[in-house]
Amino acid sequence: MSTKRGKPGSGPPTIRCAIYTRKSTEERLEQEFNSLDAQRESAEAYIASQKAEGWVCLPDRYDDGGFTGGNMERPALKRLMADMEAGRVDCIVVYKVDRLSRSLMDFARMMELFERQRISFVSVTQQFNTTQSMGRLTLNILLSFAQFEREIISERTRDKIAAARRKGKWSGGRSVIGYDINPETKRLVVNDEGAKLVREIFDLYLKHRSLLAVSREFNDRGLTTKRVVTKRGKVYGGRPWDKSAVVAVLTNVLYIGRVRYKTETYPGEHDPIIDEAVWTTTQETLRFNGRTGGMHRRNKHSALLKGLLHCAPCGSAMGHTATVNSGKDRVYRYYVCYKAQKQGWDACPCKSLPAEQIERFVVERVRETCSDPEVRSRTLAACRRASEAKREAAETQVAAAERDAARIQRDLGRVAGDAAASPHAAARLADLHAGLADAQQRADDANTMIAEVEAEMVLPEEVDAALEDFDGVWSRLSPKQQVRLVRLLVQRVDYDAEKGSVSIAFHPLGLRRLVDREVMA
Repeated sequence: MSTKRGKPGSGPPTIRCAIYTRKSTEERLEQEFNSLDAQRESAEAYIASQKAEGWVCLPDRYDDGGFTGGNMERPALKRLMADMEAGRVDCIVVYKVDRLSRSLMDFARMMELFERQRISFVSVTQQFNTTQSMGRLTLNILLSFAQFEREIISERTRDKIAAARRKGKWSGGRSVIGYDINPETKRLVVNDEGAKLVREIFDLYLKHRSLLAVSREFNDRGLTTKRVVTKRGKVYGGRPWDKSAVVAVLTNVLYIGRVRYKTETYPGEHDPIIDEAVWTTTQETLRFNGRTGGMHRRNKHSALLKGLLHCAPCGSAMGHTATVNSGKDRVYRYYVCYKAQKQGWDACPCKSLPAEQIERFVVERVRETCSDPEVRSRTLAACRRASEAKREAAETQVAAAERDAARIQRDLGRVAGDAAASPHAAARLADLHAGLADAQQRADDANTMIAEVEAEMVLPEEVDAALEDFDGVWSRLSPKQQVRLVRLLVQRVDYDAEKGSVSIAFHPLGLRRLVDREVMA
């Protein structure tokens, strides 16, 4: 332990003590004597009781009011750790262990710093000595319970929010344009002026089908996003409109009188601003534009296979290009392998392919799939096999993650039992908790994938009903709508120049959307 040594016979060495205090919320911090003051007073009294041992209280205050103990993003804590690194502190004094941290992993990192700088750690209300094995075991047990308590509080909070959302209640957060928060009932109430702007955003987007056009029009009129000032005085919004701000409005289910919790939406207690029909049309337009990434604005020749066609020998994408015969004013369109185009025509056997030829071939295959029950059945079966393979892979990931979680749980019990004999047990426990969280996250991700795959599954009779009149539908579509339909049905097209073959992979999710009649909107 770093100390200021006195002269021989002059008494014990001086131990410089820094008091750290923390409170999770800002509630009642404005009072003349608050929780932080009470914690410091108890710590000062304890230090005074150790005066004979050379303990002195440093005048600097390390107070974090309104900060969680679940992470280390706290200004006073960062300042304290900087002073420890600089050698200005010999002992840390806290009221309780969980005031310093509620995370076993974070505390393990702090303990490494304490050991490196030979800094003592004291909890006023929990007596233990970290220089002894029993003291380290006690500390690990206390920290484990502190982290457990924090996680339980988080779970209760999430459950409370989920229950409130299922009942359609506004569960907090910054209010959005078009609504204000009633200070008494804490419910959303329509702001007439903001609601008018929201309706205008939807109307402008459906008119121009461009996020940039909406933001430019609002900025030209000097309008800004909604300005919100938090209780801490932090300002959000009040900025010029951009594409992300427009998307945030267009995709917020609050405007149709619903609230969202994760992937589900529920009827809300507040009044809607936008009609369901307008909302549905807007979401379909957004999905279409988002799926193509603006391709149709650049795809002036309406190339059916742009972004879908790939070169089988080298795996590169094949881009669309066009040349114009100035004399006859005729356009010749081709698909060209990007690798051959960039690295030379000797880099790939597939050089260029007439666009009309390959597009006509793909459309014919799509027509066969739609009109021939047997072909349609085989295509649907292939799509279902692909989905089932994805589901089996996800189920394998779930099983592996659950095995890892069970193994880590066993290791946690063993390491906790050996904590008294190992000075590095805290760091090992922190690693195990991190591994357990990672395994649980992998299991959650895989379960989400299983749910998505199951949502893609469609019945043969549903697809039959949706595709029975392909020729009639295709003839009524504009070139851009034809591109849209092909991209919805076809996932990938591979062209092999060496073998003279073309393989087409159909999109199971596209079949599902056809069943839902979204493609014709």
